[in-house]
Amino acid sequence: MKTLIATTILITFYVVNAFSQNIEGVWHGRTKTQDNKEILFVFLFEKNQEKYTTTMAVPTFNVSGIKPKVTALKEGHLTIDGSELGMKYEGVWNETTNKIEGFYTEGGVKLVLALKKGNPEMPKINRPQEPIKPYPYYEEQLVFENAEAGIKLSGTFTRPNKKGKYPVVILISGSGRHDRDESMMTHRPFLVLSDYLTRNNIAVLRYDDRGFGESTGDFSKATTADFAQDVLNAVSYLKSRKDIDVKNIGLIGHSEGGIIAPLVANQTSDISFIVTLAATGIPGSEVAVMQSKSLRPFPVPDETTFEKNVRESIKIASSSDDISKKRKVLTAHNTSYLTPILKSLCAPEENISAFIEKETESVLKPWNTYFFNYNPADEFEKLGIPILSLNGSKDTQVNATINQNAIRNALIKGGNKNYKVMELENMNHLFQECKTGNINEYKEIEQTMSPIALKEISNWILEIIRIK
Repeated sequence: MKTLIATTILITFYVVNAFSQNIEGVWHGRTKTQDNKEILFVFLFEKNQEKYTTTMAVPTFNVSGIKPKVTALKEGHLTIDGSELGMKYEGVWNETTNKIEGFYTEGGVKLVLALKKGNPEMPKINRPQEPIKPYPYYEEQLVFENAEAGIKLSGTFTRPNKKGKYPVVILISGSGRHDRDESMMTHRPFLVLSDYLTRNNIAVLRYDDRGFGESTGDFSKATTADFAQDVLNAVSYLKSRKDIDVKNIGLIGHSEGGIIAPLVANQTSDISFIVTLAATGIPGSEVAVMQSKSLRPFPVPDETTFEKNVRESIKIASSSDDISKKRKVLTAHNTSYLTPILKSLCAPEENISAFIEKETESVLKPWNTYFFNYNPADEFEKLGIPILSLNGSKDTQVNATINQNAIRNALIKGGNKNYKVMELENMNHLFQECKTGNINEYKEIEQTMSPIALKEISNWILEIIRIK
């Protein structure tokens, strides 16, 4: 579910001369991981009096709007401290190359990254499913509040142009920070989905995750339960509108959004149906174990021992012990089993220590500790409303068979008579028609979301509304 740069490499520092020029404006740089994958970074530096601020984007992963907390320029040394985001950049001006040369660090991974002033040349990417303005429907930019959390969520509402009361869905993004279009890997799935549904007379509300894009709040401290509260406030907002059929408010959740949806529906009587896309149905701890094996970017000498150690890490992190105690025990455990693995990959000593520290802190974050203890089957079992559950047969992030069996069994156990569970052939985690289903294939596929999946979602919703 989480997308991070996950490779450790050995690098050599380049000693350069200092500079004292103003760095305001756009800078960019490209780096390569150990497996030769290129990553493009873009930084916008702005200056207010003597203080710099940074807005960062990683077009390779279609991520933008990242704002590290500290930017400092002193005697030619540039430091961008985004420790709250798990990243840091340190560089020094080189008068010979006219570049800032240094290192980008994230999660213990250290990459050589030189920055050049100006916008990067971007290859043209064909995304034919993305709608082009003017749209043949009504679009409104809006803000609604989660007063209890003290945050404002910024989003987009669309509906057909003709005045009336329309059924509506709220789109709930997957894990990690996402904008309202759920932008990732050069695709905007929620933009394509919302456009398709709106053209089929279904209104749509989608919004930036808390603490991302134009929404306020602290994403790093939020859990799945907190995101559910954001959705509940979106429901309250929709109920205040005169162009909404309040008897037909539904939820569409992708990935983590698919397990947020039942959590929301079981806290209110305002939800009339749910669509889950690539949702899990097994405990978060089991999902984490499976992904540690299927998505791991490095080999291990013994898979059984590796899994045993991962399970122990999860057990420690998800316990009810004091955080300081968990940190101490988890650091010792991670050090004992990760150090030999990283050494076998020729990682330098300082990188190993940094990786283990970042890994420990990441596992102890509120989102992870909540997720490890959350079993979505408990929430699916309590659902009495209609539900459509779709998974792709080639999803390498969420195994379709295992998770759909769990969702189906939970619905049967709870006595739900109105559900449809479907595995869509040759589709990946984003519901693209694909060859392998691997993550690195996402951006190479021209299609953003299969017309088969779009039609299945729309037709099912319209049929549910018609029957009601």
